[in-house]
Amino acid sequence: MKWDYEYDVIVVGSGASGFTAAITGKKEGLKTILIEKESRFGGASALSGGGIWIPNNRYLVEGGVKDSFQEAMTYLGATVGDNTSDEMKETYLNKGIEMLDYLHETSEHMRFTYAKDYSDYYPHLAGGKGEGRSIEPTVFNLNQLGDWRERMKPPAMDTKGFVMTGQDFRHINMITRTWKGKTRSLTLGWRLVKHLIFRANYSALGQALIGRLALTYKELGGELWLDSPFIDFIIEDDLIVGITIMKDGKEARVKASKGVIFASGGFSQKQSYREKYLPAPTDKNWTSSPPGQTGDLLDPAEKLGAKFGFMDKVWGAPSIIDHTGMPFFLVADRAIPSMIITDQDGNRYINEPTPYHEFVDTMYAHNDRTDGKAIHSWIILDHKAKKRHLFAGLFPGQDFPKAYYEHGVVLKSDTIAGLEEKLAIPNGNLVKTVDRFNGFAETGKDLDFHRGETQHDLYYGDPTLKNPNLDELNKGPFYGLKIYPGDIGTKGGVVMDTQARVLKEDGTPIKGLYACGNCSAAVMGESYPGPGATIGPGMTFGYIAALHCKGN
Repeated sequence: MKWDYEYDVIVVGSGASGFTAAITGKKEGLKTILIEKESRFGGASALSGGGIWIPNNRYLVEGGVKDSFQEAMTYLGATVGDNTSDEMKETYLNKGIEMLDYLHETSEHMRFTYAKDYSDYYPHLAGGKGEGRSIEPTVFNLNQLGDWRERMKPPAMDTKGFVMTGQDFRHINMITRTWKGKTRSLTLGWRLVKHLIFRANYSALGQALIGRLALTYKELGGELWLDSPFIDFIIEDDLIVGITIMKDGKEARVKASKGVIFASGGFSQKQSYREKYLPAPTDKNWTSSPPGQTGDLLDPAEKLGAKFGFMDKVWGAPSIIDHTGMPFFLVADRAIPSMIITDQDGNRYINEPTPYHEFVDTMYAHNDRTDGKAIHSWIILDHKAKKRHLFAGLFPGQDFPKAYYEHGVVLKSDTIAGLEEKLAIPNGNLVKTVDRFNGFAETGKDLDFHRGETQHDLYYGDPTLKNPNLDELNKGPFYGLKIYPGDIGTKGGVVMDTQARVLKEDGTPIKGLYACGNCSAAVMGESYPGPGATIGPGMTFGYIAALHCKGN
């Protein structure tokens, strides 16, 4: 075999999973190459909230969270259930803590902080925690990346120096309502001053996560190739010995003497795969994932006899679509008080702040029950909500862009009856729904869907109200926007074992091939236990894969 390049380990995909695998391989003395098909590194992780959900880790202990292995296993049993084996869950919990310690000790850049009170998504279930188990990266100056700065995927929305962590956002969302919101704005203002005057290039969330991982890898002397898409595997005697890729406009053969670690994304951007595997209707224009997520591993892995799991599931993300076709993922927006979500007949069918993946599952279930009346649905809010809270990336009191009105992204009326007519909702239905909801707001009890009764709901609510998630829709004008079952990626992919080895249908490993991240079947199964439960397993099994490669 004539090789163009030779390495111990090839890592495919430059999100948090891939960087963790590459850092571990490099730190363990393996000759490692990280390759990325797109022209910028970072993948979906760079566009994410940057949270990591790993129970009982060092940052939670430092933050005073009382947790245990048994509590975490109980919670995973209550959420993930038997969709994932106990052995996999145990491996995740133990090795996840180990992975974070490893990164902490490897580099001063790998620093995180406890996301205080960002609840587990099901705190009311056994083992769940209302105070939360999520951590997020501390604010990071991207200028530290030097010549790698321009190689990194930018955020979906330019903050222009107004940088918010997840903890910042929670309080800034209440800037018109609480003193804590007002004082937190001073921190953001100081960051903005430093951005403008001192040219500091601060980042938070997924940008800070990828920035910190990239700088760690760079300082270890790591190699990174961009614009280098994977083509196929090279096999000798049933062993993956390398891959073919496109590099510098031509096909290249790259040897991997210890293993190939696939840390790429799922298939959310490939319409034909969506139609083959996902519930209908489905549209790649609804996804917030990067354009490179086209399931490049699927066909080559199928030829190897790989086993697949959870191919019909996505990491759901209820979204509005702007006039340019860009989705906006609604997270906190679904918890603001004077807002409801209805189907096309004007009926509420869900507790609006429901965890986003479950929200999308419920949309599909209701769509099936109502002969297509939930996709799309409507998110409806009044002027009070717009005046008081952030919504769809806009600050309190900031009107929707003119283009939103011109292209029908937002429909507006001075009355609920008028809005009902503009949304083509059957006569009287929306008026009746809003009247009933306003009654709940007055008493503080949502008798239909129990909104505001869990700590998860309350996290983004308004603490000045009787029920932080309920307030009357009574201040015109009123606004309606279509909401779609978007996603931040697909859950399905190749099945792996506790060593991150890709398995065949008969349960035996494909020699030399590992997987982690969204190209693999989700460790969390059909569930989503808490913020960062996508990135946490990806990083953990990337770490595991690289260590196993070392032992080969």
